[in-house]
Amino acid sequence: MIPIVLVLTTVATRAEAERLARAMLERRLAACAQISAIDSVYRWQGALQAEGEFRLLFKTTATRCPALQAALRAGHPYELPAIVSLPCSDALPEFAAWVEDETRPV
Repeated sequence: MIPIVLVLTTVATRAEAERLARAMLERRLAACAQISAIDSVYRWQGALQAEGEFRLLFKTTATRCPALQAALRAGHPYELPAIVSLPCSDALPEFAAWVEDETRPV
């Protein structure tokens, strides 16, 4: 079984989040994308910022993760997007199989 990976990024609007989510699923780079409204506080270009954002959590495989990251970077509206991957351990085998099936190129 291929290991499962969670990939996170943020965008400024729900429309951008939905666009990225649909694009990644249509390309079978992720099996699922979850969108959550969040508040972000960060330092950018020497100044503290506080903005509402939308977090995307993608569920993919270790095999598809590099392509997902590259596609997110290419389609991301931010100058410097946060795109991070977290390996999963102890995923329910049936869930991991579903993710693998949904990300298999056709």
